[in-house]
Amino acid sequence: MKYKCTLLGILVAQLTFAQADFQKNLQRELILAEDGDTIQIPAGKFSLTQTLSLEGKNRIVLKGAGVDQTVLSFKGQTEGAEGLHVSNGQQIVLEDFTVQDAKGDAIKTMQIDGITFRRVKTEWTGEPKPENGGYGLYPVLCQNVLIEYCEAIGASDAGIYVGQSKHIIVRHSRAFHNVAGIEIENSQMADVYNNEATENTGGILVFDLPDLIQKKGGNVRVFNNKIHHNNFPNFAPAGNIVATVPQGTGVLILATNEVEVFNNTLTANNSIGVGIISYFMTEKPMTDSLYYPYPSQISIHSNQFDRDRVKYQGKGRLGLLFKYKLRFGKKVPDIVFDGILDKNQTNRPALCLRQNQNATFANLDAGNNFKNVSRDSSPFDCTLLSLKEAVLSQK
Repeated sequence: MKYKCTLLGILVAQLTFAQADFQKNLQRELILAEDGDTIQIPAGKFSLTQTLSLEGKNRIVLKGAGVDQTVLSFKGQTEGAEGLHVSNGQQIVLEDFTVQDAKGDAIKTMQIDGITFRRVKTEWTGEPKPENGGYGLYPVLCQNVLIEYCEAIGASDAGIYVGQSKHIIVRHSRAFHNVAGIEIENSQMADVYNNEATENTGGILVFDLPDLIQKKGGNVRVFNNKIHHNNFPNFAPAGNIVATVPQGTGVLILATNEVEVFNNTLTANNSIGVGIISYFMTEKPMTDSLYYPYPSQISIHSNQFDRDRVKYQGKGRLGLLFKYKLRFGKKVPDIVFDGILDKNQTNRPALCLRQNQNATFANLDAGNNFKNVSRDSSPFDCTLLSLKEAVLSQK
């Protein structure tokens, strides 16, 4: 028995040293990479204890052997805020690997012009919980962002998130068991299409928030997506803005402008199919004088709605509002508008609704203490010009 224990100890020690060597060697490759290099990560599951970083590089490809073939596990991470951090470069491609159980965000990229995530998976294993990292795929302050054939699981904020960026495509990807499946925040010229968002708290979010470098998002198209069964309990840490997203939300548009939502199927999102709200609904303080808190020029058209005949699923203050003040019972509307309008903006519509199949509606009249809630969508029967396609520049 002593011999077996000793042999086991030797094997564990060898494995520990091998994993440490793998991390050291991979980080060395990232540091020494020359512009135009491809860095290959072999198949296998590798345990890492520190953030991997790639900084100031151009035209680098970081490539694994396949999504579930190359797994970078940060379950024992002791140093760093992310699994992989990429910054200050151009034309970076990340593809064919998985990042698991990062201490913070799984993959964060900053100040990159031309960032591609292709066949990349991020996940936190086990039951979703507030201690999970906030973001799976997390490009911020980037340009020419392409996310395709990716998967994000278990993020305590957003699985696939693009923030304060320009020229964005998110397509052919899947997000589930996150608080927010896919989120576009304070970003411009974004196309989100042919994705599946399911079993999140909220499927797809389009937000503009205050106190950020890039103040205003716009020209965001959300189309041809399958957004269904997003009824997962909200597990965001208290105080996060997404902690206010109601369980059972398909699409939520918060205080942004020029958003077009069309040709999506929204099924069994049992609180809100599509919500259009101002920042005032968050009940959070607002001190950013350059921030515009109202949604405007929102077009919701040609979508298919179908929800279970159940009561509103969300909790908290909104849950109490729906239960005791609005009293929709099981006739919860598919499209919900808070009705808070900027009285100084009368030359452009806040919201247009057209040709949505099987869709019910409610204007909550929130700015008037919900006194005149209306189920009549005819005041919003209008058409806005189609938004421009997001196009990525190839340098």
